[in-house]
Amino acid sequence: MSEVLSQSQIDMLLNAARNGNIDAGVGNTAQSEEKRYPKYDFYSPKKFTRDRLKMVSSVFESYVRVLSSRLNAMLHLACDLEVESVEEQRYYEFSNALSERDVLVLVQDTLEDTGEKEPILLHITTGIMVSMIDRLLGGSGDVEGEIGSDYEYTDIELRLYTDLMRSMVDCLDSAWKNYIDIGFRFNRVEVNPTLVQLIGLDEAVVIIGITVKTAVSSGRFSICLPGTMLSDVFSQMNRETSSMRQPNKHDSDEIMDYLRASELPIIAELQHTTLRLSDIYHLHVGDVIDLGQPKDSKVFLNIGDKRWFDGTMGVFQKNKAVRIDKTYVLSEMGRLEDEGERQ
Repeated sequence: MSEVLSQSQIDMLLNAARNGNIDAGVGNTAQSEEKRYPKYDFYSPKKFTRDRLKMVSSVFESYVRVLSSRLNAMLHLACDLEVESVEEQRYYEFSNALSERDVLVLVQDTLEDTGEKEPILLHITTGIMVSMIDRLLGGSGDVEGEIGSDYEYTDIELRLYTDLMRSMVDCLDSAWKNYIDIGFRFNRVEVNPTLVQLIGLDEAVVIIGITVKTAVSSGRFSICLPGTMLSDVFSQMNRETSSMRQPNKHDSDEIMDYLRASELPIIAELQHTTLRLSDIYHLHVGDVIDLGQPKDSKVFLNIGDKRWFDGTMGVFQKNKAVRIDKTYVLSEMGRLEDEGERQ
C-alpha cells in the first residue's frame, strides 16, 4: 500500500508542478522537510517526571561508588561500576528479558505501608556473577569461555551468590540516606523467576542498568524498582519537605524560652580618651586621667560590642548602678517591624 501524503507534501508537489521543476525526489524531500514529532503511547503514560528519574539516577550514582569500594575489598580485584541507564518501563519488558535459568534477588523496603508490598528485584548477568564467585573461592575470575546461556548454578554457588548479594543490598541504605530515611532488607533468592509473577505485568517500574567491569570479565547489574514503592518514597519526601517549610509555633516559643533564660554580659562604658605611650608608661597609683566629659555625662551599656542603652551612673542599695535613659537596638528593631507592616 502506498504511503498517504500529508497536506504539506501535497502543497509542495503542486507548487513544484506549477514551476516545472518536479522530479522523483520531491516526495522524499517533502517528507524530510516535514516536521517530525516524537511518538507517545497514551495507553501507558509515563508515571514519573524527568526530574524524578534524575533524582533516582543521582541516588544510584552514589550507590555504585559505595558498591565499587565494597566489591574491591571483597574480591581483591578492581571493579568499575557505572550507571548506564535509568528508564521507566512496564514490568513485562523487564520480565521478558529473563530466562528460566536466571536468578533474581528479592528485596523489601522498610517504608510503612498497610498493603502488600511489591519487592525490589535485583538481577546480575551470569558471566560476571560466576567470575565474582570464582574470585571468592581463590580463582582468577577468568571464566568467560566456560559460561553459556544454559549455565545453571550449583548449590554452593547459590549460597555464595546469596552472601554476595546480601552485601550488595546492604549498600543501598547509605545511597538513599541523603534523601529519605529508608532501609532495605534482603528477602530471598528466586531461582526460576519465569514461574512466579512478582509484579503485575502492566505495572510501571523503573529499571536501573549498571555496567560492571573487571580486568577479566564484564556484565550488567539490573535493579527493578516498583512504581508503587517509588510513589510512596516521593510522597513521603514531599510531606517532609512541606513540614520543614511550615513554621512551627511551638518550636519557636520553645526556642524563645531558651533564649530568655540565657545570660549575656553587659559592659558599662564611661568614656573614651587618648593617651600617649610615654604618659601610660609613667602612670602611678593616685594619678588622675581626665576623660574630657562632664561628671553627669552618659554611660554607655554595650552587649556583644554593640551599644544597646545609654544611662546615668548612680547608686542603688549601696551598689554602683546605671539608670537606663535611652535604648538603641530595641527602638531600631521596632522601627524595622513598623516598616515591614506598612509594606
